[in-house]
Amino acid sequence: MPAALEIERLTVRFGAVTAVDDLSLQVAEGEVLALLGHNGAGKTTTVRAANGLAEPASGSVRVLGRVPATDGPEIRRRTAVLTDTPGIDERLTAREALAFAAELYDLPRDGTPARIAALLAELGLAARADDRVGGFSRGMRQRLALARALLHRPALLFLDEPTTGLDPEATRQLHGIIRRIVREDGRTVVLCTHNLFEAESLADRVGVMARGRLRALGTPAELARGVRATDRVTLEVHAEDADAAARVTGAAPTLADGAATIVADLAHDAVPDLVARLVGAGVRVYRVTPARPTLADAYFALQPPDVVATTVDGDVS
Repeated sequence: MPAALEIERLTVRFGAVTAVDDLSLQVAEGEVLALLGHNGAGKTTTVRAANGLAEPASGSVRVLGRVPATDGPEIRRRTAVLTDTPGIDERLTAREALAFAAELYDLPRDGTPARIAALLAELGLAARADDRVGGFSRGMRQRLALARALLHRPALLFLDEPTTGLDPEATRQLHGIIRRIVREDGRTVVLCTHNLFEAESLADRVGVMARGRLRALGTPAELARGVRATDRVTLEVHAEDADAAARVTGAAPTLADGAATIVADLAHDAVPDLVARLVGAGVRVYRVTPARPTLADAYFALQPPDVVATTVDGDVS
C-alpha cells in the first residue's frame, strides 16, 4: 500500500542533545503503528518533525506525499494530533469548542452542526454537549479532544500518549473508540506510547525506541519471537518426584511447600510430549504453565544497558 508517512534517516537535535537519531520507517495507509518507548525516547519529537514543528538536522520526512518544511499548513489540514494534555477553553461548551475548531479548519458551515452532533454522539458526549468543558472529567476531555481531532476527517492521526493519567475505565473507553474509528474508517494512525498493553492491543506494528533510535520494528508477535523462539514452561510436580523430573527435563527443581517447580524453555509443540514423558517416568504432575514471549519481554531486551526502565501497570518510564 502507499506510504502515509515516510521517514528516511531522520536526525533531530536540540543543542547538544540528539532527540531523534538516524530514524527510518514507513507507515502504510490504513495502518496503526505504535512507537513504544520510555519518556525521552524521541517519540514526540518524531511527531513534531512530521508536522513541520521540529527542524531535522539531517534526513527527510514525507507526510501524505508532502514535505513538512515547505508544506506544513497543507499537511496539518490533512492530519491531526491528540496529546495527553489537550488545550480546550474551559469556558466553552463541548459543542462550542468543536464549532470553534471548525472555524479554524475553515469547514463548510452548512454541514458542520450535523458533523459536530454526530461526533459528540459517537464519543458518548451528546448528553453533555451544551455543558461547559470546565466541568468535564479528564476522560471526557480526552474524548472531546479526540472529537476535535476527527472533525476535519484527517487522513493521518497522531496519538501522543492519549491515555496518560486516565483511570482504567476511561482508558478502556478511549481504546474502544480508537479501535472502532481506525478500523471502520480505515484511518492511518501513529500512536506514541509508553504503555505496553496499549501498543500491543491497538497497533498493527510496533517500533521500539530508546535514546532517539529505533531498536526494532515489527508486529508484536514478531518482536516477541525475536527475543525467544521457545515457550518458558513452568512445571509443578510432587516434591518426592523432583529428581525424576530433573532427569527428564534436564533442569534443576526448586522445592517449596511440598512441591517442586521446574522452569524449562522448549518449543510450544513439545510441551505435550514433555508431560507424557514425565508421567511415563512416574512423576506426579500438578500443573503445567507454558508462557510464550511477550512484547514486554522484547521491549526490555531491546533497551540499552544505560536506559533504566520499570513497569507499572503495563507502563514503561
